[in-house]
Amino acid sequence: MAADGYSPTTTEYIQHHLTNWTYGKLPAGTYCDGTRVQESTNWVVAHCSEEMSAMGFNAIHLDSMAWSIGLGFIFLLFFRMAAKKAHAGVPSGLLNFVEMVVDFIDKVVKDSFQHKNKLIAPMALTIFVWVFLMNLMDLVPVDWIPMLVANVIVGDPHFYFKIVPTTDPNVTLGLSFSVFALMIFFSITNKGFMGFVKELTMHPFHSGKWYVDIFLIPVNLVLELVGLLAKPVSLGLRLFGNMYAGEMIFILIATMFGAGLFLGLFAGLLQLGWAIFHILIITLQAFVFMVLTIVYMSMAHHVEEEDQFNH
Repeated sequence: MAADGYSPTTTEYIQHHLTNWTYGKLPAGTYCDGTRVQESTNWVVAHCSEEMSAMGFNAIHLDSMAWSIGLGFIFLLFFRMAAKKAHAGVPSGLLNFVEMVVDFIDKVVKDSFQHKNKLIAPMALTIFVWVFLMNLMDLVPVDWIPMLVANVIVGDPHFYFKIVPTTDPNVTLGLSFSVFALMIFFSITNKGFMGFVKELTMHPFHSGKWYVDIFLIPVNLVLELVGLLAKPVSLGLRLFGNMYAGEMIFILIATMFGAGLFLGLFAGLLQLGWAIFHILIITLQAFVFMVLTIVYMSMAHHVEEEDQFNH
């Protein structure tokens, strides 16, 4: 994004598109680009990487919040419209599409979740559609909306603004740790607190003799805690990594448009080809996130293994 005739370098262009619109508490005395000094502690929007670092963990990515919540409302709006139009006849249009999605999710849940819980199917539907919509923003050309917001709405061509929520690890890990919290909740609800503790301390090594198990418990606890905590981390980082890589490729292709007519035409073909292929990626990533969530919920409801610890 250029201003006053200034054209950013390729590195600056890439860094700008990978930086979030960040709001946080900026400590007094913070420097920005070696010149701007924050004289007092205030809640402000960051203007450079130094300010973002100084804001620390409590900083909020406003663009990720706005797009993820906004797309969630769009999902609710369209499915509510379809629900109000539901009838016993042959569906068409939006209703037909929504019924296809619901039937597909319902089949996946029935195949993967063999227990009784009315929350799982609606949660799976919400996760799949919501993650898909957030991923879908990756198909919007990287400059269109950020330039519209920066130049027309805000009036600052250097304004940071990202439109793909799933390229922000805060969003993907937020989703995955929400799934993790539900998994812990259902584990304790179905197995009992002591059953959950036994699952962490009596597996995978269990002899049935207390004087042996007392030495195995610390080993089991470390192994099980590592495996347990790896679930939300891997779930969130898998989605983030794939979407971030896809966005990076779109940005790299976009840098070719300013390198002459020939490379610009070639970049257009590359962008079209990658966008078509990326439709599969964004759908697959939403599906994988949903399926793993269902699997984790099924594991949380599985209590058969607990019986062997009581014998």
